[in-house]
Formats: sequence, C-alpha cells, structure tokens
Amino acid sequence: MPRQEVSIKTRDGVCPASIFTPRDNVSPWPAIIFFMDGFGIRPVMWKMGQRLADGGYLVLMPDLYYRIGSYPPKIPSQTLADPVLKDEFFKLLSSLDRDMKVSDAGAFIDFLLSRSEVKGAKFGATGYCMGGNFALTAAGAYPDRFAAVSSFHGGNLASEKPDSPHLFVKNISGYVYIAGAIEDRSFPDEQKERLEKTLSDAGVKHNIETYPALHGFAVPDSPVYGQTAAERHWRSLFKLMNETLLDASRQRL
Repeated sequence: MPRQEVSIKTRDGVCPASIFTPRDNVSPWPAIIFFMDGFGIRPVMWKMGQRLADGGYLVLMPDLYYRIGSYPPKIPSQTLADPVLKDEFFKLLSSLDRDMKVSDAGAFIDFLLSRSEVKGAKFGATGYCMGGNFALTAAGAYPDRFAAVSSFHGGNLASEKPDSPHLFVKNISGYVYIAGAIEDRSFPDEQKERLEKTLSDAGVKHNIETYPALHGFAVPDSPVYGQTAAERHWRSLFKLMNETLLDASRQRL
C-alpha cells in the first residue's frame, strides 16, 4: 500500500501525517509513532517509515512542524552549510516546548485508537535527533500507552532544563532503548549517566548504548550518515519492537 496522507486534529490546529503499512500482509497491525528528525518531513523519512512498516507494523509519521505551515524539504548538508539556513534551523528546533509535545502526543494516540487497522491499545515510539526527545517525552507523559520507546541520536534527553524528558520517565511501563553517538554534544556522557540513573532508580526496563558514530548516523541524507551504525540501529529497533510491542498488541485496554 502506498503512503497514505491523513490529517490529525490537535489542540493547536491540524497536523498532516503519513501512514505506512506492510506491503504484503493484512490489517490490523501494531502501531508505531515515528518522530521525525529536526530537518523535517522529506522523502528519506518516508523511506525509513516504510522500511519500519514492512516489519509488520502500521507506522504513523506526523509533521511536528505543522504549526508553521508548509515548508520545502530541507537538505541537511545545505542547511548546515548556510549560516542563514542554519540559524533558521536551530530556531525551528527550539520552537517545540514540552507542553506542545505532550499535547501533540495525546492527539496522535487518540488518532491511533480510532483506527480499525490498528491492533491493540499500546504503541511503539521511535525518534531521531529532535524526535528522540519527542519520543521519550511522549512515553513519559502517557506511560501506559507505550510498550516500547526508542531514541536514536536523540538530543538533550537528560539536560538540566526543567522540561528535560528524564524528569518525567518514572512511570513508564514499557521498555526504553536509547542509542547515542560517541561524538554528540547534544547527549554527552553526563546526560547518559543521568538518564541511566533516573531510569534505574525508577525501575524502568531500559538499555542505553553508545554507537561509534556521529550525531545523525541513522538517517541516510545526513552528512554524517554511517551505514554500519544505521544497520545496527535497524536491527536494534526491530528487536525492540518484535520483543515488546507484538505481545502488547494482543492486549486491548
């Protein structure tokens, strides 16, 4: 089935999103929310969404920048090389606060619960860069709705800010998988240690790993994309979802 375009009503407007489903089996399917990276929705995100869906899942990919309206696809290498574009990019990255993320996540959950092709009432979440922060924030805000949550080169997951995701994870009932990069200023060792301690103290099942790669390693159009690390990310992601979400999807809350 080709990518399906849908609209999700949120507190702040209407969020365009894409739904991806497996090519060769029939519904219903367990659902995963795919939180985009900071460069926004573009063809490479769609390819990643379809690859995840082909593992046997319905994948919902919302445009987290919907509040600014439509925008042309961003090319990471060009954006980072142009001072003006780079400045606009970082402003956009910081435009979503915790309140917006929590509100949006609630709308995405309600949307999935309304769909007949979705199996079960617990979901998976995965995110990249900014999306990793969004995924962990969503799981912390709706701890009983996520069987599994993953973050790949996610930024500021355990910062000293009052809205840092790690401050809200204590009630998460699903499994948390975090994959950072060795060279990543947005998730240094001190944040890794802080997140590890917080999850351990709360009794949240988790695994935090550091890949020998750079921030952005999993996304093919990233200037620092690393194929070895990217394929490791796919293996880890499918293992996480296959071992947690498939069982949880058999339960209807």
